[in-house]
Amino acid sequence: MENVYVWCVAKVRSGSEENIRVQCKEKISPDIILDCYVFYYEEKRHIRGTWVIQEKVLFPGYVFFVTEEAEKLKEELSHIHGISELLENDGNVVSLAEEDVYFLKMFGGEEQTVVLSEGVIEKSKLRVYAGPLMGKEQYIRKIDRHKRKALLEMPIFGKVQKMQVGLEVVSKT
Repeated sequence: MENVYVWCVAKVRSGSEENIRVQCKEKISPDIILDCYVFYYEEKRHIRGTWVIQEKVLFPGYVFFVTEEAEKLKEELSHIHGISELLENDGNVVSLAEEDVYFLKMFGGEEQTVVLSEGVIEKSKLRVYAGPLMGKEQYIRKIDRHKRKALLEMPIFGKVQKMQVGLEVVSKT
């Protein structure tokens, strides 16, 4: 019989995502948690005259788990300080849809980090030529060229999610 892995999501206090991820990896058996993720995005910041790439949490307040045992995971997470809840529907642990898992893997890559995308604005139209936003221009609702960010509205997790990611617009004609 083939193993069935599900992705579950826990709600945590915003700012504690990485701490919770580390706690879970240390305290919960690898038989229950096959993997545990916090997704990030790269952002370019101007600090003391130099451009620096920093990582920011893509989904503040959420930690993602891969497991075969959702109910055992729920029980184990109840012992981890700082986890508000494992997302549930009618008392059952909610697992992410296959298309959401695929999106997260493609968007965040192996490192679970959405790298900085690059694009140009030609005749008032954005064209992304490098990075994970390539081909996803239709989801971009706002561009902040000064902060080098794009605000996205994407259908994921069963609803339209707002998120921001790094976008460098290198020229405008």
